[in-house]
Amino acid sequence: MHRPPSEEPPDELAVTPPKRWAAGVPAVTHALGYSLEETSVRRTGVTLLNMNQVGGIDCPGCAWADPSPGHRHLNEYCENGAKHINDEATSRRITADFFRRHSVSELAGRSDLWLNQQGRLTEPMVKRPGSDHYEPINWHDALGLLSDELRSLDSPDEAVFYTSGRVSNEAAFVLQLFARAYGTNNLPDCSNMCHESSGFALHETLGTGKGTVSLDDLHHADLIFLVGQNPGTNHPRQLSALEQAKLNGARVIAVNTLPEAGLLRFKNPQKARGVIGGGVRIADRFLHIRSGGDLALFQGLNRLLLESEDARPGAVLDHDFIGSHTSGFEEFARHARSIAWEDVLRATGLARADIERVRDDVLRSERVVVCWAMGVTQHKHGVPTIREIVNFLLLRGNLGRAGAGACPVRGHSNVQGDRTMGIWEQMPDSFLDALRDEFGFDPPRRHGLDSVNAIRAMHEGRIKVFLGVAGNFVRAAPDTAFTEEAMRRCRLTAHISTKLNRSHTVCGETALILPTLGRTEVDVQSGGEQFVTVENSMSEVHTSRGRLQPASRLLLSEVAILCRLARRTLDGGAGIPWARFEADYGAVRDRIANVVPGFHDFNRRVTRPGGISLPNPVNEGVFGTSTGRALFTCNDWEMPQAPEGHLLLQTLRSHDQWNTIPYTNNDRYRGIHGSRRVVLVNPEDLTELGLSEGQGVDVVSVWTDGTERRAEGFQVVPYPTSRGCAAAYYPETQVLVPLDSVADISNQPTSKGLVVRLEPGNSGGSE
Repeated sequence: MHRPPSEEPPDELAVTPPKRWAAGVPAVTHALGYSLEETSVRRTGVTLLNMNQVGGIDCPGCAWADPSPGHRHLNEYCENGAKHINDEATSRRITADFFRRHSVSELAGRSDLWLNQQGRLTEPMVKRPGSDHYEPINWHDALGLLSDELRSLDSPDEAVFYTSGRVSNEAAFVLQLFARAYGTNNLPDCSNMCHESSGFALHETLGTGKGTVSLDDLHHADLIFLVGQNPGTNHPRQLSALEQAKLNGARVIAVNTLPEAGLLRFKNPQKARGVIGGGVRIADRFLHIRSGGDLALFQGLNRLLLESEDARPGAVLDHDFIGSHTSGFEEFARHARSIAWEDVLRATGLARADIERVRDDVLRSERVVVCWAMGVTQHKHGVPTIREIVNFLLLRGNLGRAGAGACPVRGHSNVQGDRTMGIWEQMPDSFLDALRDEFGFDPPRRHGLDSVNAIRAMHEGRIKVFLGVAGNFVRAAPDTAFTEEAMRRCRLTAHISTKLNRSHTVCGETALILPTLGRTEVDVQSGGEQFVTVENSMSEVHTSRGRLQPASRLLLSEVAILCRLARRTLDGGAGIPWARFEADYGAVRDRIANVVPGFHDFNRRVTRPGGISLPNPVNEGVFGTSTGRALFTCNDWEMPQAPEGHLLLQTLRSHDQWNTIPYTNNDRYRGIHGSRRVVLVNPEDLTELGLSEGQGVDVVSVWTDGTERRAEGFQVVPYPTSRGCAAAYYPETQVLVPLDSVADISNQPTSKGLVVRLEPGNSGGSE
């Protein structure tokens, strides 16, 4: 048995030069080292050899697509995927004795790292009113307590049902079905906080909220943009796809505020050139852009393309595509030509020659893909930025054909599948009509609460019950103190979880921990051994089947917990066969096939090697927009300005981190070791601010209404960020983001472009 640490490790910052390449042999050794600290050699072998294989365990980490069957490596995983799967497969266990020894108040003072390291939750626990300890409770009483609370509410809209992208399609479908049969659309999810801006922008302009490319498209593109993303840490298997594209002749343009290792060079540890050679250069061109300048970049680029068309009529733009498949071109063109170059250069921090060289790359390329992630979506102007990216793709017909398209890179393993299954507070009437016809009840039609509005409603006392399925809501959400106070105002909070996290320490009057099976574990129900399905970033749906014995005999699957809760809450089920769903997930998939477009004959098709590729209407020339065509848009913006003595801060993840959970206090690629409470600042900015390396500071965000937020006890690290820009780790800096700081249109919290000042203070310290 692997023993969890009993004490918090001290923060002792050490800084080394940032890496100039990603992966290689060190990635293998770090992955194996972490895995073997968590569990045995045998269990590590089982998880890694089955990971991302046909019929095996889908990686619980990112949502990057797998190569087609027959083209997968025996070790089809990355360093962080290996860490994550064996973090779940850990041999460490949390029992009732742990909660007798540790009060909720004590646990609330522990770090995210320490809480995660304690191991797997093994039995249901309850914190009763007035108590500061969790105590054991059996499943019957735990679900009875939760169902009684739900039944006692004055309105179903006094409850919210949150989920992260870790849950399966089957669990997500059951959750939304239960919530809507109960009577509410309050279904916030993690997408509200990461890619909501992508969904809104793509729905408006293309008629679909999903990306339009496949892995094969990426392999055969001529030019690939990587905008506001760090593939080496957040979705490392993308580097293998980029390597293949480079070998096929593609050029890559990286657009980022930091020169991340994974953007520079990749040493594939599965190939000789990655072990003993120099690997493959990723970025042919690196645009060291100012934070929030991506919209201005694409507007400047689009203006240059229009002017190139003026100089060479008919040779630059795809007029056939524009004429037959788009609307709004003339208005867009007038707007684009009015963009002032001084505004573009000020917003981007680039020289005009830099953008002109990118234009030349575009003109030499027949097939272009633009990839982006949260470095784009988490800005106030995230939706207009993505709309401008779509404008760029439309100009040369780079949508709906091979080797080209839009590629929002999702960070969580099934976040896209959750949305497909109906986890959204604003599902269209067509989906709700299909639920009505299939199950014989009329779902509520009024839009529910997203994550931001759910927090506000809890704080105002309008929400009495919070149920979280997977995830770590209080750490993923903005405005940490406000969010925690909101959660504590609930009558009951309940979390379906595999491991301990901060959300379990931020309790309503009554709190439940409902431990569940992980994706790595065998799931046996009365109908036999079950498998689940997931959807990756490229709209491919495939199976995942656990291989390890459950961490405890008392664990239930997410599907089982939700089905039993529904039966208890809805007076036997409201005509929905919850007991059959629990016994046989195939019965759930049969009903998904009848409700969700593209899932016909689901049970048979998904078990084929490679699973199902869902249809994308854009690739069929169909645009479900207001005009029935792809829309050009005119996008205005107001660049965030940092007054003298201030910087623009972005939050980001360290390399040894998965979503809100750090695995260590190191960030190997950036050269940060031993501490997460650091702020990365350009050396020239440090000189201007009168700050020195290692100096202790408080990070203070300032807002136009005069309010301030403070994160205490950070140390300054000189780092090659863009001038005037800084970076610090999430979730430690979520405290700096007010709940009202959201993206226009999408209501997504803005964790990028924060105006901050650094006040000299203590080095190190608590949150």
